Amino acid sequence: QVQLVESGGGLVQPGGSLRLSCTITGAISNNYTMGWYRQAPGKQRELVARILRGDAANYLGSVRGRFTISRENALNAVYLQMDNLKPEDTAVYYCNRWGMSQWSWGQGTQVTVSS
Repeated sequence: QVQLVESGGGLVQPGGSLRLSCTITGAISNNYTMGWYRQAPGKQRELVARILRGDAANYLGSVRGRFTISRENALNAVYLQMDNLKPEDTAVYYCNRWGMSQWSWGQGTQVTVSS
């Protein structure tokens, strides 16, 4: 069974940075397009960024230029570097395989952007 563990969230002031990490066990993440998702209170979960098998990346328009997704195959991990954070980035962030056959969701990591 695939397990996803997200970490790295926290409370940060507007304009600050955080680096989220996702470790995957039970699957070789490099075989898949991986995504970072977020869910804010009262809103649906949305895809923030995805990294394809060839390491090309796509971003939600509102985070493009501020967030960077990457992966470390040797560690079977996926990262999300978040810079110039805004209050509207506040949400629980999750990683998962992108597409129809997603794995069970992890617990996520809370990101709160507030002064």
